[in-house]
Amino acid sequence: MRTMWKGAIGFGLVSVPVRLYAAVQEHGLRLHQVHDEDGGRIHLKRVCDACGKEIDYEHVAKGFEDDEGNTAVVTKNELAGLPLPSKKLIDVLAFVDADRIDALRLSGAYYLAPESAAADKPYVLLRETLKQTERVAVTKIALRTRESLALLRVHEDMLVLHTMYWPDEIRDSKGLAPSSSVTVRPQELKMATSLMDTLSEDFDLDTLEDEYEIALGELISAHLDHRPAPRKKTTAAPDNVIDLMAALQASIDSASGKGAPAKAAAKSTPSGRAKKTAESSRGTNKKTAAKKTTTKSGSSKTRTTKTSASATTKKTAAKKTGRRAS
Repeated sequence: MRTMWKGAIGFGLVSVPVRLYAAVQEHGLRLHQVHDEDGGRIHLKRVCDACGKEIDYEHVAKGFEDDEGNTAVVTKNELAGLPLPSKKLIDVLAFVDADRIDALRLSGAYYLAPESAAADKPYVLLRETLKQTERVAVTKIALRTRESLALLRVHEDMLVLHTMYWPDEIRDSKGLAPSSSVTVRPQELKMATSLMDTLSEDFDLDTLEDEYEIALGELISAHLDHRPAPRKKTTAAPDNVIDLMAALQASIDSASGKGAPAKAAAKSTPSGRAKKTAESSRGTNKKTAAKKTTTKSGSSKTRTTKTSASATTKKTAAKKTGRRAS
């Protein structure tokens, strides 16, 4: 994993040297802009509006234009000379209860690891203190020349940093909520709770897949193999609810198996170059999900059979892919 930032966590006179790593890696096939007639790549050029010339990157500066059309040009050296106290320091501002931080404020996620063995002791001390007090730390950090608020918390045996939006960056939701005159009957709450319980049975977050990415990979594979593109049905949005109780009951019946069966897993996977790209972004998650599924205790015999069949299908697909790649 590549180090993105190196510095220290500072709280009081205690310093914890750490390295910062990206905690997430978004999957997805990367698409380029091409000419639709011949597939040629389309390149974007940096052209100056004033002189009409193409500008080299070394001569590209930052600028701000005011309401009257005046532009203030700011050079890279000027930006580098601005004071940035949190450039190499995760400055702890306060320790607060975890439930005081609204998830709406959270942005990117990063792992923090001790920089060396000498940093292990203060790192573990901070981690265990946060864990036992059930608190998080509100901090400041500068990433890519921009200072940001950040949340420091414990995840498993690691310290994790979440960048946060500044208070004035959170937009006011006034006027967006439903009317305060709307009331919900106890029977409706009871049925909605029952539906939530039914939908949550045996739910495993690690088994979820990006259906759009899979479909996109199959579409690209079809183009690379010069065969017709597959067509799949999309789930239609539900109609306007007229009888809420009837809709809740129908949902409970469907989720519990009395209605339509659950969606089947994708039977085919992308092939060729598109398959390799898609699997590289999902491989680790799939292996983890399969392992959790096969080791889950208390599952029924029928469910075990389905899991084994799914694993066999995946192995067969992997063998076919290996022969195609060779």
